[in-house]
Amino acid sequence: MEFSWTEEQVRLRSGAVEFASRRLVDGVIERDRQGVFPRDLWDACAEFGLQGLLVPAEWNGAGQDLLSAVAVLEGIGYGALDNGLVFSVTAHAASCEGPLSAYGSPEQKDSWLPRLADGSAIGATGITEPDSGSDVFGLATSAEEAGGDWVLEGSKTFVTNGPVADVFLIYARTGGPGFTGITSFLVPRETAGLAVGPSMEKMGLRTSPMSQVFLEGCRVPATAVVGEVGSGAIVFNQTMDLERLLVMAPAIGVMERILERCVVHSRERKAGSVAIGKHQSIAHRIADMELQLESARLLLYRAAWQRMARGSATRESALAKLAVSEAYVAICRAAVQIFGGYGYIVDYQIERELRDALATTLYVGTSEIQKNLIAGLRGLG
Repeated sequence: MEFSWTEEQVRLRSGAVEFASRRLVDGVIERDRQGVFPRDLWDACAEFGLQGLLVPAEWNGAGQDLLSAVAVLEGIGYGALDNGLVFSVTAHAASCEGPLSAYGSPEQKDSWLPRLADGSAIGATGITEPDSGSDVFGLATSAEEAGGDWVLEGSKTFVTNGPVADVFLIYARTGGPGFTGITSFLVPRETAGLAVGPSMEKMGLRTSPMSQVFLEGCRVPATAVVGEVGSGAIVFNQTMDLERLLVMAPAIGVMERILERCVVHSRERKAGSVAIGKHQSIAHRIADMELQLESARLLLYRAAWQRMARGSATRESALAKLAVSEAYVAICRAAVQIFGGYGYIVDYQIERELRDALATTLYVGTSEIQKNLIAGLRGLG
C-alpha cells in the first residue's frame, strides 16, 4: 500500500497552509464574538480556488480528485484559525456542489456550478427538520405536483449558510414514507414562497451562519428536480459519503496544529524549574493526542481512497467521521488541560477550538448516528 502524497498533492497542501496562515487568521476573536460571516474572506477563499476544488473544469472548477481535495483542506485547517468560515466553504462544496455535479441536469450545472465554483453564489442544503432531527428520512416537508410544477410546503432547520445562500438544495417527500419517495429540488433564494429565518446564535463555528428555511406554497418548475423524482435518498446517501470526508479533512490540520502548540508549550512552560513536558502526566497526554490524530488521519485517507477507487465509501466514511470528530474533541479538551488557565482564556484561542470541535460530533450525522450506521452495516441494530 502507498502512504505517500504525490509531489503535486504536497504542493497543493503547502500552498493551502501558506494561504490560510496569511489570510484566515486575523480578527477571528472579534468575528467569533459577534458571529459575523466574513464575505471578504469567503471571496478570498474563492480566489484561491477553495470553493471549486471538486467542480469539473468544464464549469470553471479546479477538477481535483478527492484525495487532493483532502490534502488541500487539511492544509487549510492547519493554517486557518477561522473554523466557521472553513466549515461554510466545505458545506457549500460537499452538500450543494457535490450533488449538483453528480446528479444535476446540464441546464442546472450550466446555470449554477460556475457561480458556485467561483464563490459569487453561495449554496446551502435543507434536509434537517425541527421534528425529524437525525431521522433524515422522516421528512415532513412535502412537494406536490401542480400544473407541471412542484409546490413545496414545510420547513428546514440548522441550515448552514442559510442566511447568506443564493440557492438551496431542498429535500422533500414526493411519495410514500421511509427511504423511498424523497426528491431533491434546486430552489433559488428569490423563489416566491421561500423565506429564510434570522441567523441562529451558536456555541461554536460562530462565523458560519445558520438559520431556518420556510417553504409556504413554494412553487418550482419540474426542471428544479435534481436527479429524478424519488431519487432524493440516493442523492443524499452519496452526498453524505463525500460530506463526511470534506468537512472532516480540515479537522486533521487543526489537530496537528494544536498538537504542535501543546508540544512547544510543554517545553517552555515550567512548574518550578522543570518544564511541564518532563512530567509523565503531560508527556503521556501528548502521546495520546498524537495517537488519536494519526489514527483518525489514516481512517480519513482510507475512506477517501475507497471513495475514489470504488465510488462508494459509506462504512469507511462513517468510521472516519466518527474517529476524526471524537479525536478532535479529545485533543482540544487535552489542550485546555495542558495550557491550564491560559487554555480557558479567549486570547489564547484554545477555548474557541474546543467550542468549534464539539460541533463535529453533531453535524453531518451525530456520533451516535455514525455508530448506528456502522453497526447496521454489520447486520446489527
